[in-house]
Amino acid sequence: MARTTTRIAATPDRVFAVLADAWTYEHWVVGCKQIRSVDDGWPAPGATFHHSVGIGPLTVRDTTTVIESDPPRRIVLRARARPAGVARVEIDVAEAGGATEVVIGERPVSGPPALLHNPLQDRLIDRRNAESLERLKQLAERT
Repeated sequence: MARTTTRIAATPDRVFAVLADAWTYEHWVVGCKQIRSVDDGWPAPGATFHHSVGIGPLTVRDTTTVIESDPPRRIVLRARARPAGVARVEIDVAEAGGATEVVIGERPVSGPPALLHNPLQDRLIDRRNAESLERLKQLAERT
């Protein structure tokens, strides 16, 4: 599993407020092009948002669903981008000396990425998630 960590100069409540607003995901998740709709219950378990993901002209329309939610400490998502695959994404948020530490753990659970999962793939996921966390940091620190 790829695990990526950053510190954000905001409270855990503020960071989780960004995570709890699914409409922000297109602004901080690398590869997310557009959020098309969000269930009213987001971020409750079972709630889903519909998104478009891709690179350049290659776009896939799919969904991300909450598996577990423990505000303001943790959210676990099932992110789908089929036929490319499905990933389990665990985001942990914790107070850390006046700041907030955020850790994203991600692993492919189905599709070709799960069948071919390897350390190189984890390094690529880590690089993408490092950029995503930098964007999340900018959103959370703005207010």
